[in-house]
Amino acid sequence: MSCPIILGIVGDSAAGKTTLTRGIAQILGPENVTLICTDDYHRYDRTERAKLGITALHPDCNHLDIMQQHLSLLRTGQPILKPVYSHQTGSFEAPKYIKPSKFVIIEGLLGYSTRAARDAYDVKVYLAPPEKLRATWKVKRDTQKRGYTPEQVLEELEKREPDSQQFIRPQRQWSDIVVSFYPPNENEDESNGHLNVRLVLRPTIPHPDFTEIIEAGNGDLESAVRLGLVRDMGKPVDVLEVDGHATLEQVNKIEHIMCSDMPYLKSICDREINPELGKIAGTTGETLQSYPLALTQLIITYHMLKATQIYQ
Repeated sequence: MSCPIILGIVGDSAAGKTTLTRGIAQILGPENVTLICTDDYHRYDRTERAKLGITALHPDCNHLDIMQQHLSLLRTGQPILKPVYSHQTGSFEAPKYIKPSKFVIIEGLLGYSTRAARDAYDVKVYLAPPEKLRATWKVKRDTQKRGYTPEQVLEELEKREPDSQQFIRPQRQWSDIVVSFYPPNENEDESNGHLNVRLVLRPTIPHPDFTEIIEAGNGDLESAVRLGLVRDMGKPVDVLEVDGHATLEQVNKIEHIMCSDMPYLKSICDREINPELGKIAGTTGETLQSYPLALTQLIITYHMLKATQIYQ
């Protein structure tokens, strides 16, 4: 197949993009996936941004024209010479020659910011965790991996808020699926392994018939998996919610009914074949199992595989 399937995963800083991206890549097979982060298209390094008083979230701080051009090239299966930005050093490294694989996953802050960029994707996902939870994730990530103090991270979050509101969150409207992981109770301490997930399923792509799937669970799923119809950004959408405390048996039912529609997904649902499904790092480095994450990964993978049928 000459044209790769392109998945977009957009969200604010520390919204969980990389966790979701890596999980989906593992499901599809790393040898079949090209991963690209749009942070590489920053126009200024960390020192220059500080001097100019501009955040990485602002379109003027990014080469969106080059990103858009590269997406168009990848769309037709052509290679690109991609810039490389290091979050560890805050500076740029030598560019890399990238030849697209069967699947391409583009993650970052401004992936849906132009019409031409949006047209390059087969499936568009937007991550929208509660802001309190995102702040917790950002403090943890930036202190552990990027050398910041908690105070510096919180100060940066405050500084970035106007750009988040003006440039990042409006991109939600262009997505096919909005993914929101959240604690079961607002005041409950964040726990990656037991977060619920809320999936807004827009009718821009054909989703599995979850009504039929839940009914096929003979009532066992209703306490852990809920399907509803709501208005999102003024438009009617289906919403699928999965409880973080759902059991393996409950989630297996919905997974296998969905996976039976596609032979390749059927093997993915087998945890003996794919033990990494829904795995996430805990707060102290331990590996946790999240069934809502596993189901989210499968739904997105389902759409990527469905998209391959268009080109066959």
